[in-house]
Amino acid sequence: MYSETVFLEGHIVDSLVLSKVLDLILLNGGLYEITGFTMGSTRTDISRAEIMVNAETRELLDNILHLIGQHGATRPAEEILLQPAPQEGVFPDGFYSTTNLESAIRVGETWISVQDTEMDCAIVVTHINDSTIAKCVPLHKITSGDQVVIGDRGVRVTPLARRDPGSVFSFMGSEVSSERPKELVIAGLAQAMRDAKRSGRKTLLVGGPAIIHTGAAKHLETIIKKGWIDVVFAGNALATHDIERALYGTSLGVELHTGQPITHGHEHHLRAINAIRAQGSIAAAVENGIVTKGIMHACVTNSVPFVLAGSIRDDGPLPDVVTDSVKAQDLMREHVKGVGIAIMIATTLHSVATGNLLPASVKTFCVDSDADTVIKLMDRGTHQAFGLVTDCEFFLKELAAQLDSLEK
Repeated sequence: MYSETVFLEGHIVDSLVLSKVLDLILLNGGLYEITGFTMGSTRTDISRAEIMVNAETRELLDNILHLIGQHGATRPAEEILLQPAPQEGVFPDGFYSTTNLESAIRVGETWISVQDTEMDCAIVVTHINDSTIAKCVPLHKITSGDQVVIGDRGVRVTPLARRDPGSVFSFMGSEVSSERPKELVIAGLAQAMRDAKRSGRKTLLVGGPAIIHTGAAKHLETIIKKGWIDVVFAGNALATHDIERALYGTSLGVELHTGQPITHGHEHHLRAINAIRAQGSIAAAVENGIVTKGIMHACVTNSVPFVLAGSIRDDGPLPDVVTDSVKAQDLMREHVKGVGIAIMIATTLHSVATGNLLPASVKTFCVDSDADTVIKLMDRGTHQAFGLVTDCEFFLKELAAQLDSLEK
């Protein structure tokens, strides 16, 4: 048998991190022995565990140590290993693949925090003026010769903080369900948005076209106008149908006031795109009085930045749509800096894409009428996400009301 001792520290009992680590050891063919344990005596005290992990082969042991390392299990203090990137856009073999959890690397006798926390990246280490800097760097930004962390040695991650049992969101960390006290949860979100604003953190909204189709756009427009949203991520569809609504009163050719399709209504989204392309940008269309209302109008008039990421199925697209997905990612990376709350509404792909860029410290709320969207987001690594299964029109209407009540 091969064995190695790891350490866990923090609120590892009530956050269930300890049980998760022990389960992972067994599920992946290993055995464990808890060789030391100190239980925090109060709610604020941390606990510590020393665990000997055993496996039949070195390869199996290394695999288990890697898996539990993603949850904060740290090997005895050893310095990191570095290798240069062999060429532009290529990590060296054996690179450490990051999570969205707060991380640190050991250099000499010092633990150094890793900047720009993001999952599915590598850690690049640079030395500038006697200072060591560690950053998460995505694959396409690697340059030849970059010093990249290899393996798990000398890397420490901080597990997700426990959820306050007294919080309205505490129960949302369990299985996804439509059986939630929705008004209570949305009131809690409104309070969290106010707290974020007061602390100087941004609120990000990620939206899909169902916001327009369900008639919820007017509520989101109001929320943006009142200064509650600091940045918007979406695709061509949300912006197109929002502008279609502003110009023609329809979404996908259906009149929003009556719910009835109108003659030639199926052309409206293309005519809306064409009108904006003639102006050169959404901002120009707003400034020239072509678009006088809607979500995009609210963003432009309230100086709320937005990133519209394109896809292969887009009509047009609008001139503001970023059709290069790597460039769109990089723009989104810039705008997630300083975000404290992310609200994802009725969009699976943009929710997962944004979740991949967010550190675990960002409170993330995913709202969809389909539980699968919330499940997919969490399955792909955004474990901090809270899920609410409900109609987006109800959600945004209630959120607008709750935010109004906070202003009184």
